[in-house]
Amino acid sequence: MLTRFPLAAGLLLLLLPVLYDTRAQRKAASNEAPRIEVVESSEDQHETLQEKPALTFGATRTPNLTITVNDAVRYQQIDGFGASLTDSSAWLLWNKLTEAQRKEALQMLFSPTKGIGLSILRQPMGASDFALTEYSYDDLPPGQPFGASDPDLKRFSIEHDRAYILPLLREALALNPNLKVFASPWSSPGWMKTSGSMIQGALLPSAYPAFAKYFVQFVQQYEAAGVPIFAITMQNEPKYIPNDYPGMIMTAREQTEVLANYLGPAFREAKLKTKILVFDHNWDLIQYPLEVLSDAKAASFAAGTATHCYGGNVTAQNELHDRFPDKDIWMTECSGGDWQTGKILPQQVRLVIGATRNWAKSVVLWNLALDQDHKPFLGGCTTCRGIITVNHAAQPSKIEPTVDYTALAHASKFVVPGAQRIESNTFGEGSLEDVAFRNPDGSLVLIVLNSTGGNATFNIAWAGKYANYKLPPAAVATFHWNHAANAH
Repeated sequence: MLTRFPLAAGLLLLLLPVLYDTRAQRKAASNEAPRIEVVESSEDQHETLQEKPALTFGATRTPNLTITVNDAVRYQQIDGFGASLTDSSAWLLWNKLTEAQRKEALQMLFSPTKGIGLSILRQPMGASDFALTEYSYDDLPPGQPFGASDPDLKRFSIEHDRAYILPLLREALALNPNLKVFASPWSSPGWMKTSGSMIQGALLPSAYPAFAKYFVQFVQQYEAAGVPIFAITMQNEPKYIPNDYPGMIMTAREQTEVLANYLGPAFREAKLKTKILVFDHNWDLIQYPLEVLSDAKAASFAAGTATHCYGGNVTAQNELHDRFPDKDIWMTECSGGDWQTGKILPQQVRLVIGATRNWAKSVVLWNLALDQDHKPFLGGCTTCRGIITVNHAAQPSKIEPTVDYTALAHASKFVVPGAQRIESNTFGEGSLEDVAFRNPDGSLVLIVLNSTGGNATFNIAWAGKYANYKLPPAAVATFHWNHAANAH
């Protein structure tokens, strides 16, 4: 036994230089500046999510604008980025693509590794302007007299969604388990309304209990079908009454009453964890959620506010946050379309930057997919653009990512649900526009848009060091790096 000790000691002496060398290498590696991965897109150069040579932080600061990223100062947590699997979008994906193409499209959209990792879907509860037919989850048989009703919701059914909407939602959830599903009605069932129809009209006060029950049934039945609902809004665009597709006027006073005395208590009684969001309309109508949230009872049931982009300015979200800092904000709809002129990519990236810099926990565009003619639609928008185009005029059909896919990808592929926005200075429209995030794993993401009109060379400052980059005009770049051990 004694003879083995000298051998062991000799072996240890031989190994010590290797152990010290390994530790030295680790120490040297920990002191190295982190590698900054760069992905860039440019309409002018026809580049989409192009990987560029990696950067590193060093001591040299060039005499250019400097964007300073400070991950010690943190703001709102991010739930994600996404779009809406409308009836139209789901029908196209299900009926106009082969099974292999559909799987490819869903992977492109939802896979965090093989796609762009979209993590939010906003589901219309029944028909919207983008549907094949007008329907709710509790339609009375044709020929019923005006005033007929179903107060106990005996006819309630999500059967319509079982054909292609729910199967696609389950596939998306399988690809991205972090996916959160929001739901919004464009109208209650017609029998609950003053118009007796899903078109126009307001909610009858006598239908308030049934309306609350309608949401409870929807959340419970969707969950039973394998699709948990993260949040609902009470009414899509409650201040707008369309003439040719489902819609419903709901004043701030009515929404306050329904939330405080019917919907909130119904969710509490059913022990639902689904969040209730108020408003779901444009920035220029921000007085509406201020009024609802000023009611203590209604506010006690509300997680926060949903906003749209079609009127006003994103900075209205700051007013909401300043007045109700304990209530969160989600930007839940903003479609791109043929009405946009000039360079579209900067406009869509500016939305991502502006919404998140102004407290939004999400940036959600509109249709996940539309066809080459902006269809199918019931009414309303005839020039809206999807995140992808399902071009079934081609044989075989083609999946064509749009500029919205690219703009969302610059955030969704790198900013993970649960990330927090962190401090970074920005120079605003006409210069360098940016926003920064810290992911749950500690990695950092900086999105920079160049709207100067020319090439822009700038510094990225972080942890006392600098990296230098040149961005072409109207281009966007996402910078992604991991913490070095000596960062703090």
